[in-house]
Order: sequence, then C-alpha cells, then structure tokens
Amino acid sequence: MADGPLVLAVDQGTSSTKALLVDAAGAVVARAVAPVTERQPRLGWVEQDADELWHSVRAAVASCVEPSVAHRIEAVGLSVQRESLVLWERRTGEPLGPLLSWQDQRTNDACRDLTAGGGGPLVRATSGMPLDPMFSALKARWLLDTYDPERRRAKAGELCLGTVDSWLLSRFGGEHVTEVGNASRTQLLNVDTRRWDERLLDLFGVPAAVLPRVVGSCGDFPAVRDLWPVPDGVAVRAVLGDSHAAMFAHAGWRPGVVKATYGTGSSVMAVGDGGDSPQLCRSVAWDIDGPVHAVEGNIRATGRTLSWLADLFGADVQTLLDEAPPAVGPVQFVPAFGGLGAPWWDPEATAVISGLTLGTRRGDLVAAALHAVAHQVDDVVAAVESAVGEVRLLLCDGGLTRSGRLMQTQADVGGRRIGRSAEQDLSCLGAADAAGLAAGLWTWADLEGRLRPVDEYHPATHHAARAAERARWHAAIARARSVPATGRSRA
Repeated sequence: MADGPLVLAVDQGTSSTKALLVDAAGAVVARAVAPVTERQPRLGWVEQDADELWHSVRAAVASCVEPSVAHRIEAVGLSVQRESLVLWERRTGEPLGPLLSWQDQRTNDACRDLTAGGGGPLVRATSGMPLDPMFSALKARWLLDTYDPERRRAKAGELCLGTVDSWLLSRFGGEHVTEVGNASRTQLLNVDTRRWDERLLDLFGVPAAVLPRVVGSCGDFPAVRDLWPVPDGVAVRAVLGDSHAAMFAHAGWRPGVVKATYGTGSSVMAVGDGGDSPQLCRSVAWDIDGPVHAVEGNIRATGRTLSWLADLFGADVQTLLDEAPPAVGPVQFVPAFGGLGAPWWDPEATAVISGLTLGTRRGDLVAAALHAVAHQVDDVVAAVESAVGEVRLLLCDGGLTRSGRLMQTQADVGGRRIGRSAEQDLSCLGAADAAGLAAGLWTWADLEGRLRPVDEYHPATHHAARAAERARWHAAIARARSVPATGRSRA
C-alpha cells in the first residue's frame, strides 16, 4: 500500500457492517464486513441489539485497517441504516431496550389511529413523509411509552433517543448529535427549516430534551474513540444515511439521474423538491456547502423477498435463481409482508401469490419474485419521473444487483436504460467521498470526474408485451390491497 492519506468509511446496514479504506485517488485499498443479526419476537416486530451494531463496527474496522497504516487515516465517514431507533441512558450509555428496526410494524395500530384522527396532513406537509410505521416517530412514542411512560426522565435530559448515526457517534463521546439527512427521516423534523418541529413533537409525544442536536452532513461530530486500530481523535468528517450516501457516490446531483439501491428493501431516490407528490417522500439528501433536498420512494421487501424464498425452500438464493425459467409465467407475487411502501403507502396490504397451477414449480415463484422486485422499483421510478422530470438513467447498486438477470428484467419491465454499478459498496464509498471532500482531499470537480464504471442494460422487450405485463402486475397489486384494479400501467 503506497504512502499517503487514507479515508476510512463505515456503512452500518441492516444485515451487516462494512468498512472500506480509500486512498487519496479514491481507490479502495482494503475492505471488510461484519454480520449483524435481527430478531422477530412477535409477528411484525423486528429488533436489533444496539450494542451488537456498535461491536460490528469495531469488528469491521479492525479487520479492514492494518495497524501499520492506521496513522495515515485523516478522515472517517459514516453511512447508516435509517429510521431505526434506540433509546439509551445519557450517563451510562446503556440502551434501555432493543433497537427498533425500520422494518418494525408494531406501531401499525397507532399509525391507523393517528390517521383516523386527522394527523396525516400535518405530518405529510411538515416532515415530507406519509404516516407510516416505517418512520421513526411512532417508534419513538413506543420506546418512551414503554421505558419512560410519564416522560419524566426524557424531559429531564436523562435519556437519549436517536437513529443509528447518533447512537454510533455517542460511542465516541461528546454531545448528542444527529446528521440532518438522518433526522429528516424521523417524521419529527420540519424538512424545510431542518429543525425539530414542536407540533410534530407534541403529536407523537416526544420531549425535545431527549433528541439530539441536528448538524450538517459534515459535522461537527465527536472525534473517533475506542475504534482500534484507528488512533483516538481522528475526525469524523461526514455522516450520511445509507441511501443518501449511495446517491452521493453516483454523483447523483446530475440532472436526469435516479438511483435505486437493492438491499433488504429498496430506496429509489433523486435530487429535487418534488412538490407535494403523495406517492413520494421529501427528505434532506445532505447538507454539504448548503442543503440539498431529495424525493424518494421506499420499498419494504426486495432482497428480503428472495431471502424469504431461500429460507422457505432451504436453498441459497443463487441456487433458486439458477432454477428460475427465463420468462415469467402466470404466477404473480406481491411481497407485501409488512404492507406496501411507495408509491402506495398501504400498511394494510397483504402478501399475495396468484396464478398458481398444479404445474407451478419453485422456479416459477422465483421468477415471479424477480419480476416483483423490478415492478416495485419501476412503480417508484415512474412516480419520481412525474415529480422531478425525465429519468435518463437509472443507476442501480446493492447486493441484489449482482444478478444480471434482475438488471435485464429491470430494463425490460420499465423500458429504461439501466446502469449497474461495478462497485457493490456504494453507500460506504459515498461516505468516503463526502468525508474526503470535507477533509480537503478532493473537490466536487474531482468527484464528478471520478464517475465509477457501470454495466449498461437496455430493454429487450416490445412496448405491447411490456404494457401487458405491467397491467397484470397492477391487477395483482389491487388484489393485495383489496381494491378494484385501476389499470395503472405505464408504457
């Protein structure tokens, strides 16, 4: 490894924590991964252990960074899963309960009650988010109701409530802080003023004293501590939400570019305001040299759909993909395991598999699942296009994009040009790009000139076949939602 400054980037995700070491030219010189687990103690509940997340960060960094080069690290960047929430003791740093995953659905009833009570318009207009259990605000209410029901300790400042970025930063010591893009996903922040909103805090029963101070994407953050072999005191130069970081790595501020990240779920995001589209979320993408807003649609189950099938059949995902026939048959699979996210935002939707016959084999289910991933993404891309303008290129990243078949299916389903990133760890790289920018190791122009290679996929189906398949998909969506089919298909 040549001499020179290095940037350490860490991406704390739903199923693993990744670490990358990047040199001054932006090249990855080392990488490591540490798994994390989740538990589902009841139907619809999805939890993680906050301490395990922190230990996974330490394990990934220790595996990635050779002690002999640790002194060359000039900046640390952090990318994190969003919307997940943890409550901890300010004095001891000990979590009071589990970390509630962004996938958690225990607040469905509370969400339904707030909607019936007329809270939806205020939440949507102020936070940019629809009332949905995925976001953090109702998780905050549940944690406080469970561990501080009278809010005495929260109001006294004895407790800290935060998303994963603030939890990990708290391990370094210093003030309780959170990055603005992550804060904008909580439903407690006014997306325009970028401040905690008193009306939202009152609505969700969250005292301001329990929340972190909101800072820009480049700090100020506590410096690194107890992250061996990185020396204590190295500056954390950037923090981003994982989807935001992936878009940053794609140089997603360019016109006509939309990015889709395929992980456990999927995020489809583009820079822009998007007006008041009811199908999409408005959030802060990042605040580096000024705030940048984004529109986004979140899909609950993409990669999770295939891993569910793998668990069901006792086979690995690749084996199932190899069995899938080249074309989708009559089977339709709507993986609404916890309701549907964007563009439908229907927590009452149920998973549906239709079109089964006595001749259906598991390969047919896998083919239907692949097409379900592509259809869900294209539904959101169509909504993004309506909100911010023509989509010239859909840039794709995440573990599921290793499947060239999925990428071709995505191109065919939507009739769009697809660019698959050759680098799987885009969220980690985006955190490195932002941290190096803040540290002065490169410039915006350098990042635009550093466009990473992509494999392109082009549609190979005709318009009529595409329209017919889209119509069949939307009929299946209508069954999952128990509503009449609307014929919502896009040419």
